[in-house]
Amino acid sequence: MDIRSPFVVVVGHVDVGKTLLLDKIRGTSVAYREPGMITQHIGMSQVPWGAVEKFAAPLVERLKLRGKIWVPGFLFIDTPGHAAFSNLRKRGGSVADLAVLVVDVTSGLEDQGVESLRLIQSRGVPFVIAANKLDRIYGWKSVENRPFLMAVEEQEWHAVATLEEQLGKLSDQLLRFGIEADRYDRVRDFAKQVPIVPTSAVTGEGVADLLLVLAGVSQRFIPRERLQVKPGPAKGVVMEVKEEKGLGVVADVILYDGVLRKSDTIVTAGVDGPREARVRMLIMPKPLEEMRDPEDKYMAMDEVKAAVGARVVADGLEGVVSGAPLIAVWDVRELPNVVKNVSEELSEIKIESDREGVIVRADTFGTLESIVLFLRGQKVPVRKADVGPPTHKDIVEATLSRRKDPTYGVVLAFNVKIPPEVEKEAMSSQIKIIKGEILYRIFDEYTKWSQEVKTKTIEQILSQLTRPGKIQILPGFVFRRSDPVVVGVRVLAGTIKPGVMLVKDGREVGRVMQIQKHGKAIAEASVGDEVAVSIQGDVMVGRQVKEGDVLYVYVPEEQARQWIFHYKQFLREDEIKALEEYLKRRR
Repeated sequence: MDIRSPFVVVVGHVDVGKTLLLDKIRGTSVAYREPGMITQHIGMSQVPWGAVEKFAAPLVERLKLRGKIWVPGFLFIDTPGHAAFSNLRKRGGSVADLAVLVVDVTSGLEDQGVESLRLIQSRGVPFVIAANKLDRIYGWKSVENRPFLMAVEEQEWHAVATLEEQLGKLSDQLLRFGIEADRYDRVRDFAKQVPIVPTSAVTGEGVADLLLVLAGVSQRFIPRERLQVKPGPAKGVVMEVKEEKGLGVVADVILYDGVLRKSDTIVTAGVDGPREARVRMLIMPKPLEEMRDPEDKYMAMDEVKAAVGARVVADGLEGVVSGAPLIAVWDVRELPNVVKNVSEELSEIKIESDREGVIVRADTFGTLESIVLFLRGQKVPVRKADVGPPTHKDIVEATLSRRKDPTYGVVLAFNVKIPPEVEKEAMSSQIKIIKGEILYRIFDEYTKWSQEVKTKTIEQILSQLTRPGKIQILPGFVFRRSDPVVVGVRVLAGTIKPGVMLVKDGREVGRVMQIQKHGKAIAEASVGDEVAVSIQGDVMVGRQVKEGDVLYVYVPEEQARQWIFHYKQFLREDEIKALEEYLKRRR
């Protein structure tokens, strides 16, 4: 079997230099290529190891890597944004073998960088950090395409100190996400630490180091069998579906295994389930040296072999969703099995259940799967997850979920438009819709909202529970002996409010009607307060109660259980003690 180059996805925040860095890597591969080896496919650039070895020759010698690398090179997948990375999905994992998280060394992790990092973590993809814009470090002296290890030895101490300060800040940021990272030449255990490679996409410094670190990480963490390519029917993933003038609806796909031929039947998927289509045309870009003429930059192919990116022209691609699997069928007898497999794969992503949980909507299968993985990692259950805008049925499902847990009465909508009628229905049904284009922002907003809902719900529950309390009738402060009794009391523990029943030795004494302090009525009295209370009931001072008697607030048995087993943390120590004494006396 052939060994393919590892797929490397480059991600990061806007304007950190991802495209420029890829351009520099591609330029390197063209300048140092062996004839006929370099081609740029749709969304994919191949960089053979031979080109890397020539470009990074001084560093290869210094690190003694010559002859030790067995990966044939790298396939850099040029995917704008996190959504495209999400779409690089296949059953049981990701098409991506490695990721490069590009960070601006002068400003550290930013919004989309954090998003990309969490996505990488949820996918379990090994990654390397490119701390880009090295040329902007104050006092740094740049030399075109120089390896970082050699560049850092020739800098003034203050430039190195500034760089180290910025790398230290970046390492601290990464620690918040449970990631230990360090400058790549100081990493001793790549299984525990993520390597940071300082780079400049402008000058090319550090690019050689980045490519060699990727080679090392590839051979350490990617099993060789994962990179084996078989000669059978193609397997791939749909990256984008669009309409092309003169061609109709086309799909840009990445094939990670097998062969795709003109006239093959393919099985992919839309919102409503598996779709079958027949390939009419396969289009590939011409080699780089032939792409100068924009009028003639593509060529038709009879077949394409993994691992490649290609444009598929086929009947039946309307409604196919990005992130959908693509499987070729060579034997018509296998078609039902392939359709079944695709259907099962979709059911793993699209969730329909009777269990409680949040409702999730996303723009593609890839982003939907990423959101579900992320939420599960955060212990947030999902009742329903599907592709496309929220619907009337979603609001109904969220309403049913809300009955079991108020924090599940929500629709999380990622990068989809909310139909006005659905938004109106959600408002009238008191269902929260949280929408956005950055996953962790949606999750943070959900976390904040759910905490507010929990707090409000608990406050409502606690307001309906009788708080424990313990009072003593003060000797010499009997203002009225009966109908109603008015006495001065000291609150020994807990809280008393108007309306609570008082008990002595397990027997009901009477109900508190009013509490006064300094002649003014108050809503409640807490431990340490000395107040006057009026007690209504069949009670008289000198008979049922006496001066100096200790009385407890009556707490119904069911409420007492709730306090002890569910809401004890909301009681003060003196209230807990009063409740325990009260229950002991009742028994």
